[in-house]
Amino acid sequence: MGHVTEGIVIAVCISKEKGTIKHDVGKAVIMDGYGLENDAHGGPWHRQVSLLSEESIQKMSDIGLNVFPGIFAENITVRGIDLPNLPVGIWLWVGEEAILEITQIGKECHTGCAVFKQVGQCVMPKEGVFAKVIKGGEVKRGDIIRAGFPVRSAILTISDKGSRGERPDTSGDIIEDEAKSIGAVIARGIVPDDYDRIVSELRHMADDLEADLILTTGGTGLGPRDVTPEATEAVIDKSVPGIPYAMLQSGLAKTPHAMLSRATAGVRGRTLIINLPGSPKAVKEGLDSILPALIHAVEEIRG
Repeated sequence: MGHVTEGIVIAVCISKEKGTIKHDVGKAVIMDGYGLENDAHGGPWHRQVSLLSEESIQKMSDIGLNVFPGIFAENITVRGIDLPNLPVGIWLWVGEEAILEITQIGKECHTGCAVFKQVGQCVMPKEGVFAKVIKGGEVKRGDIIRAGFPVRSAILTISDKGSRGERPDTSGDIIEDEAKSIGAVIARGIVPDDYDRIVSELRHMADDLEADLILTTGGTGLGPRDVTPEATEAVIDKSVPGIPYAMLQSGLAKTPHAMLSRATAGVRGRTLIINLPGSPKAVKEGLDSILPALIHAVEEIRG
């Protein structure tokens, strides 16, 4: 499936009419379910945002055409990513918040459009990339853009009270919100602090559901019923000690109680399993410290 690819946004372009040259406005808002704000190509369809590599524009410049970002009616011009060779379905993380999913590579060329009339040739039919908006946010010149496959996450809450319906699964909700920023949540479960139940559910999520990532919450402390790390170690093939170490460092910066966590992390087959604390605050802080590395970790595990 390839490695995560990273590039940089060099232009953000919009136009008031379809089929016309777009102009670089430097920054714009990518709107949920639409595309770039005030751009004619936005709407409830599968080609909400168009992208083109600077390298594609350079090809046209090399044959003597006077070209520049936006001239081929692309919204976002990118340097450093080989866009035409990315597969449909891959995600693009743009700037701090926005997420796009590639839906189409290339398109039918309309020779009567204003772009073709002015330039005489167009690279969009073969090298343009089109995407729909997964999550909106601001995009601006100089932003980092990353390409990678979305992560299929499963969430397992381990709590005696939660399994009996006596406590809301707030930590699970937080994990789900955070996990959506790197992919899709395919399953959620709640089990009591029972070693055999935890082992069984972890195996099911990894082997049957084929989750890329399993995030557990609860049962990592020193209490007599806290057995999540032991159950996790029973199902993993190899440990990844750097992940709980990163969470420990982050936690110790806020409270000395962080040292009491026994959270572990490891790989079972092609699934990464990570223990998170039980408290909502600690879950959020722990995820913030490791989330940026998880896409790359899953890519490595996928091989």
